[in-house]
Amino acid sequence: MKYLQQVVILLIITGLSLTVTTQSDARTVTDQLGRKVNVPDEPQRVVALAPSITEIIFALGQEDRLKGVTIYSDFPPEAAKLPKVGSYVHLDLERIVALKPDLCIAIKDGNPREVVQLLESLKIPVYAVDPRNLSTIMNTIIEIGKLLDANEKANILVRNMRSRIQRVESLVEKASYRPRVFYQIGISPVVSVGTNTFIHELIILAGGTNLAEGPIPYPRFSREQVLVLSPEVFIITSMARATVFEQVKNEWSRWPSLPAVRNNRIFLQDSNFFDRPTPRLVDGLEMLVRLIHPELFEEVQ
Repeated sequence: MKYLQQVVILLIITGLSLTVTTQSDARTVTDQLGRKVNVPDEPQRVVALAPSITEIIFALGQEDRLKGVTIYSDFPPEAAKLPKVGSYVHLDLERIVALKPDLCIAIKDGNPREVVQLLESLKIPVYAVDPRNLSTIMNTIIEIGKLLDANEKANILVRNMRSRIQRVESLVEKASYRPRVFYQIGISPVVSVGTNTFIHELIILAGGTNLAEGPIPYPRFSREQVLVLSPEVFIITSMARATVFEQVKNEWSRWPSLPAVRNNRIFLQDSNFFDRPTPRLVDGLEMLVRLIHPELFEEVQ
């Protein structure tokens, strides 16, 4: 509470003007957390409080409304040129307010609750989303489309995503076997992905068996445990530098007892295709099915 008071005092001292949404030009909507939010009929100054939200807004063709993004908003490349408001877990309140947003779009996992509360106390509407899987990601796209008067574009985008997902599902139905997949996202210790993650859903849809499935979202493993699991497909991703993970790949390659190593099925991939709740997750799904079941795609070409 003391922190919030200090920030309010700072904002008052700096004399930053705020754009207040009045009832005459606003509508009340319910966000994905069940909160009632008064949003402008046509928001013109939007601040995206997570890289995934930035991506969705660009995908909807509404980037002209974006006035601020978080520091890891790097896709598409044009997003990197927009003013930054801190990282999504460490938001810079003064910078957000200085941009005079008439709408902020937040994400439940990551954005600090106290920051959202403070923005709302300053009469800046905050619409929160909570995508948990492909289905809720598509719902999020539809909802953001409604907020930004891009309903048609949102519906087209979601239809395209559903069509591509169905195509993958149809292909995977032809597979007689689900290879054992180990998906590494951390180096020291080795970290993988449990059941309640986007990546687990993609592995299952792509026709694989997630060797790290279970209630822990990001379980840790020793090298010996991974060797015992004997993965047939080994996928390594991270936001770290590619050279670091190339080194990790080389280290695993020293263990020819691993089927994935023996059959040359250890792969490096860009993490942003697999862990950001955006339309690009479908790109990640298509990449995965090619890695796990390349023979299925050979049959249709």
